[in-house]
Amino acid sequence: MFWWIIAAVCAFFIKGLCGFANTLVFTSLLSFGNNNILISPVELILGYPTNIILAWKERRFIQWKVCLPLAGLTLLGSICGVLFLKNADASVIKLLFGIVVMLIGVEMLFRETYRRQLPQSKPLLIIAGIFSGLLCGLYGVGALLGVYIGRIAENSRSFKANICIVFIIENTFRVIAYLIEHILTAESALRALVLSPFMVLGLFAGMFCGRFFNENGIKKIVIILLIISGIVLAVHSALRIF
Repeated sequence: MFWWIIAAVCAFFIKGLCGFANTLVFTSLLSFGNNNILISPVELILGYPTNIILAWKERRFIQWKVCLPLAGLTLLGSICGVLFLKNADASVIKLLFGIVVMLIGVEMLFRETYRRQLPQSKPLLIIAGIFSGLLCGLYGVGALLGVYIGRIAENSRSFKANICIVFIIENTFRVIAYLIEHILTAESALRALVLSPFMVLGLFAGMFCGRFFNENGIKKIVIILLIISGIVLAVHSALRIF
């Protein structure tokens, strides 16, 4: 349970600071000793209220024409992700997750280094939405949402508001899907309940520190650590498979 507590505090500190990446941090820290089918439902329960809190805090910056279509596309991809999580081999899931984390981390680092705002693109919206849904259903990871919204958001507050609205809608669907597929169990709910105080601690500490820290500098540090963890996890899982 010690590592679950550490993962909860670290993940939701980053959530409070940046508005996303909590799932990448939480899952990356725990994937070395746990299967994703055990991690994802716990992170889902912990992350649900944090999205509501952040969305309410930044509600003036919500752009419904951005987040609602993206949420709908995300739900389509989530269906496939949930089914794959239920039936796929755990080592294969970990290998794919490591590769996904590494690639997304490289893209995020490039975006933070060469920051520029892009206009909305319907083809990019569709791709980001469906693949984000696939990753959300499989790992609970919404990093592609971050990639897309981060490119069109006017500022960090707009980014947090819109990505959290999409997460709220997707999380609601995934709770129902996980219950139907028996992925979300009484054991995972109990574990999430035990971790809830640590989630709250990390979230509000991150929100508080966000007033003083250089947000872009923190993001780059987190991204670099995620890339390293993705490489290590992918290699470790590949060795177990082959």
